[in-house]
Amino acid sequence: MFALALGLLALRFLPALPSGGWLLLMPVLALMLLPFRTYPLAFFLLGLSWACLSAQWALDDRLAPRLDGQTRWVEGRVTGLPQQTGDGVRFELTDSRSRNDLLPRRIRVSWRGGPPVRSGERWRLAVTLKRPSGLLNTEGFDYEAWLLAQRIGATGSVKDGQRLAPARHAWRDGIRQRLLAVDAQGREAGLAALVLGDGSGLATEDWRVLQDTGTVHLLVISGQHIGLLAGLIYGLVAGLARYGGWPKPLPWLPWACGLGFAAALGYGVLAGFEVPVQRACVMVGLVLLWRLRFRHLGIWWPLLLALNAVLILEPLASLQPGFWLSFAAVAVLILAFSGRLGPWRAWQAWTRAQWLIAIGLFPLLLVLGLPISLSGPLANLVAVPWISLVVLPLALLGTALLPLPYIGEGLLWLAGGALDWLFKALALLAQHLPAWLPAHVPVGYWLVSLLGAVLLLLPKGVPFRLLGWPMLLLAVFPPRESVPHGQVEVVQLDVGQGLSIILRTRNHVLLYDAGPRSGEFDLGARVVLPALRKRGVKALDVMLLSHADADHAGGALAVAQGLPVKRVVGGETQRLPAALGTQACVSGERWEWDGVTFELWQWPDATDGNQMSCVLRVQANGERLLLTGDIDRDAERALLATPLGAPVDWLQAPHHGSRSSSSWPFLQRLAPRAVLISRGRSNGFGHPHPQVLERYQAVGSVIYDSAEHGALRLQLGTFQPPVAARSQRRFWREPPPQNSVTKDPVLRQDALGQASPSTGPLW
Repeated sequence: MFALALGLLALRFLPALPSGGWLLLMPVLALMLLPFRTYPLAFFLLGLSWACLSAQWALDDRLAPRLDGQTRWVEGRVTGLPQQTGDGVRFELTDSRSRNDLLPRRIRVSWRGGPPVRSGERWRLAVTLKRPSGLLNTEGFDYEAWLLAQRIGATGSVKDGQRLAPARHAWRDGIRQRLLAVDAQGREAGLAALVLGDGSGLATEDWRVLQDTGTVHLLVISGQHIGLLAGLIYGLVAGLARYGGWPKPLPWLPWACGLGFAAALGYGVLAGFEVPVQRACVMVGLVLLWRLRFRHLGIWWPLLLALNAVLILEPLASLQPGFWLSFAAVAVLILAFSGRLGPWRAWQAWTRAQWLIAIGLFPLLLVLGLPISLSGPLANLVAVPWISLVVLPLALLGTALLPLPYIGEGLLWLAGGALDWLFKALALLAQHLPAWLPAHVPVGYWLVSLLGAVLLLLPKGVPFRLLGWPMLLLAVFPPRESVPHGQVEVVQLDVGQGLSIILRTRNHVLLYDAGPRSGEFDLGARVVLPALRKRGVKALDVMLLSHADADHAGGALAVAQGLPVKRVVGGETQRLPAALGTQACVSGERWEWDGVTFELWQWPDATDGNQMSCVLRVQANGERLLLTGDIDRDAERALLATPLGAPVDWLQAPHHGSRSSSSWPFLQRLAPRAVLISRGRSNGFGHPHPQVLERYQAVGSVIYDSAEHGALRLQLGTFQPPVAARSQRRFWREPPPQNSVTKDPVLRQDALGQASPSTGPLW
């Protein structure tokens, strides 16, 4: 069983899937090895071949490359619970069909300004389709992996549509509407998350509080909730049997296990029976089966059986961090409690369980790159029983009794009040102890930390157990990767249609632009700030905002609130938030950090925001980088008349490669060896324009495009090519283009805003 689990888990770490021939050969080889003492290898190959085959089916169900960026009429049925966003709705279509094209089975779409959409409805929609893709930063959320784990083969944006058939069997959506309509003291969305697993209604601030206090698992239906309900039913039957209230002709243990599992399944169906809920139901079912028939096998067998069962049912579950965290938490508790010689008191067991889970999951959170809650053990000490014994029973009972006037609504009102009190307490805790995002930890330090965590989980009396503390804390203070004197580390983050570049010398850090913000979707908080913290940055010496457009300065407030910023410089001081205290960009200002020279320039005759962009030139060991913001050809002409109008090695493409910039005289004079383009994939602006790409190629520039390469990291001063995030191969990622030229089909906007193929002269 252990070898089978290793084979199923190995999928997560493959850079590429085996070819079709190997997929056929591995199970045949496994069957040949099975009758002999090599059977562990046979089980490993069986697990690996099944996982790879399932993953290949998911990859084959992705949108065809020729349809990427194309608009098609799509007919399909809405599945799951549609999520209301700030300006529209997001939902999934299944059984998708198009008249002349083969489409993936599941498509995730968003409809800005669209009408209400209900689960179970059938729609005909005009959708601009996209292959599964997302922002790719070395320390960020991997959206492509998440889409594949959900077996979503395409995403898209809806342009128009019509409802073909009303909702059928949409009872979950009906329950959600009822829950959102009742008075729950402002916590209707939280109750919907607890009862139905629908967290789309929770505010951003609520999610931040949950993350800071390590209690996210309490507001999503997890194994804890499923197990609690099954345990309550089991305990009720056991209690009745113990005190003579259970019918004697019926054996209480099989009935307790069966009714407990039935309750778990019912709650799982209510929650939509997604992969995490399936995992919880499988684990509960196997634990109950172990209690009924197989206690002699030991406590580790249910965990191993559940792990194999979950991965056999859905091999792609290993791509999700929640899979690893849930099984690791159970393993930590088994390891910590099974080796004790005597029982702990109830309060001792409960308090120690929280600290043991925090210690055991610490190395795993490090390697997954997730925030670590410093207040998590304390918060969960109170929040877990409060949710499990007060809020959840009231919410489930109130939902079941909603048909009865006043009774169901009254119970939900009480549940909402109890949840609101908890959120207020957690918010106070989060204010004083926010989540900690540790810097990158070298592999050696992480392995020592892992060994230290294992030592601390062992029973008292184990030799050298206390050495686990310094070993564990070694990962808290890892050595910071230093930049050699005279060089600068340049990281162009993948922020979609925007710009953010980190420049780090030996002792100083400058941030050029802070990424975009649209409504509550703030990439300054989601991408830029975590990237800075992962690099061990404690404060910014300078945050330079080229101009005030939202795609360049939208994330500035989030960065300033998350890190101390000694100085903010901007090209448009009046349009930037007053809280930043922005200083004007002064042409000719020059300074040196650790042997690296920085120089500013701004066109004094600029008439709009793009022209007012503050330009920065960086020179390290004779290698030059020019960051231009969104300047246009008129500003470029003015720049050529200054000392900055000299050849450079690296050029940040002005205005994301817009046709209004990167003029031929500008490129001829600068003659960049390479160009960095930061833009969103299939963006509506047509960036970068085909004519601009042809100009770059004409002057011999190598093109590095964030939409194709992800985040880019280069060491200015070494004259070496950059390292792309997408070059770290994973089987679910498309490889970067070999010729370093963007593959995205680029369109230009005509006078009516319609996209059409580029035409016109080269220059």
